[in-house]
Amino acid sequence: MSRRDQIRMTDEERRKFLADAQTITINSIGPGGYPHPMPMWFGIEDDGSVVMTTFTKSQKIRNIERDPRVSLLVENGTVYNELRGVVIYGTAELVREHEKILDILAKVTAKNAGGAGNAPDPGSLRKALLGTVPKRTGIRIRAERIVSWDHRKLGGVY
Repeated sequence: MSRRDQIRMTDEERRKFLADAQTITINSIGPGGYPHPMPMWFGIEDDGSVVMTTFTKSQKIRNIERDPRVSLLVENGTVYNELRGVVIYGTAELVREHEKILDILAKVTAKNAGGAGNAPDPGSLRKALLGTVPKRTGIRIRAERIVSWDHRKLGGVY
């Protein structure tokens, strides 16, 4: 078994890692061809798609309109034997329907409010978020390729 195979996360490990993470870095392709990395709060849909919203006039949206290829990164760990991460490669779909943007915004906000046990009442949350929806665009990324690593699986042997 290769070292790469040893540290790869299982599907369940990846799901839990992403569910527990607050911030993901989306990398779009900027106007000069350079990567444009930006940290974002995010949610995960039932089909595994990663979703987020941002202001419609943001550079991320302009980049995705021009070239929808993106990568996403979540990482954790401060020393080598604790490093964990997931990179998702995919094509971003822009969501412009207000009700769907509200769905995404509510999912992301509830996830980052402390999880399902601490999430605010869904109806009240949606009502509170409604005013920001017209200024926002949703982003949905379906994974085309996923790379993961968990150096804790090496047991301190490199």
